[in-house]
Amino acid sequence: MSKKKANMFRIEKDYLGEMRVPAAAYYGVQTARAIENFSISGQTSQPVFTMAMVSIKKAAAMANVELGCLDGKIGNMIILACDRILNGEFHDQFLVDVYQAGAGTSHHMNVNEIIANVAIEMLGGAKGDYSRVHPNDHVNYGQSTNDVYPAAMRIAALQLSKKLVKNLYALAETFKQKAESSDSIVKSGRTHLQDAVPIRVGQEFLGYTDSLLKATRGIEKASESLKELGIGGSAVGTGINTHPEYAGRVVAKLRNIVNLDIRESKNRFESMQSNAPFVELSGAIRTLAVEVIRIANDIRLMNSGPNTGLAEIDLPAVQPGSSIMPGKVNPVIPEMMNMVCFSVVGNDLSIALAAQAGQFELNVMMPLIQYKLLDAIFVLTNAAKIFDEKCISGLTVNTERCQDYAMRSLGIVTVLNPIIGYSKASEVVKESVRTGKSVRDILLEQNFLSQEQLNQVLSPMSMTEPGIRAL
Repeated sequence: MSKKKANMFRIEKDYLGEMRVPAAAYYGVQTARAIENFSISGQTSQPVFTMAMVSIKKAAAMANVELGCLDGKIGNMIILACDRILNGEFHDQFLVDVYQAGAGTSHHMNVNEIIANVAIEMLGGAKGDYSRVHPNDHVNYGQSTNDVYPAAMRIAALQLSKKLVKNLYALAETFKQKAESSDSIVKSGRTHLQDAVPIRVGQEFLGYTDSLLKATRGIEKASESLKELGIGGSAVGTGINTHPEYAGRVVAKLRNIVNLDIRESKNRFESMQSNAPFVELSGAIRTLAVEVIRIANDIRLMNSGPNTGLAEIDLPAVQPGSSIMPGKVNPVIPEMMNMVCFSVVGNDLSIALAAQAGQFELNVMMPLIQYKLLDAIFVLTNAAKIFDEKCISGLTVNTERCQDYAMRSLGIVTVLNPIIGYSKASEVVKESVRTGKSVRDILLEQNFLSQEQLNQVLSPMSMTEPGIRAL
């Protein structure tokens, strides 16, 4: 090896032996091994998760300095290193693939090594000189992957969920506004994709609104269980190698650093063994996704056309819809929304399988749970905003088409049940299907009702409210 090439690397060692590490890298030997071992997806953990872990490191260093467990000079350099990372530096150094060593040890050591080397440089040393600041002995004092990783998962999920909930409430508000502005427009209801009794567009959209609100509140409720942190449990929950006051102090400091209403776990063994809170949140997000899939499908169907579909609504045209058919415009935003939600449902299954795969005091599948949960929250957050701003906000209702469908629907004959009876009403429907004539025309031809009576009974708006029609 040439001297110039050799200078591009430094030699670090762990108990497995020596390994070359890029000279400019702030990570160390364990990260280098992970990069070599886990070239799997090319995906690294989301920054929000990594920053949650760095926040824990900062809080731990602060607590350990206060308790006299960590030299003040070293501890303060660790705190400053964490601040630099939290302020945006060194983010290109977090390189461990999301599919990595069980429990997230690789990512955890990536964080420990970067913090250590940043602190070493600030103390005037060279990267890799761990006699000054050691990734394990100092940065990781009183900690274990087994309590730090799930605590960071909780913090990251809580932080991301806040924006998701905000965007979902905004989307629900847009549906509510559309419901109010279209509440006087009557259309044909549909059950089994067949004609049903009339419904107002506003009523239909108000149904979507409340579905979104209920699902969003479910996400908020499910998030509550994430607020208990098992930090301080160390390896298996016993708190080995930690000061008796360590856990409480770390959580108190973390509360201020991450600006979340977090608290110390009442049972650190449970917090480290069980990933049920993540399953609960993922399940609530899956419920939201299922509701949005249904709503997006309705929007696509109502928008179908323009000449051979329902064409009850028009969506904003955001891009050409075909590489071959000129002028074609597709409902691409609801299509995107469907795909995002399908992915979220798939993520939920992965989370459930990973959560049940834990054994005894640890679930080694946490990296998968973390990745899939944060991915679901992240993509839904962005998709909900786009669905709101580029689709639902600009949606318009084709009033004449809706009203025409309402009066041509075979379902309107239902209103005659109290007047002529179900059997005679069924014959009217049968005749309408056979001849293509409207229900109104058949009723007039067969002298069931007069024109005046029909106008009274078949009032579109009156059919969308409770009541029994009588003459």
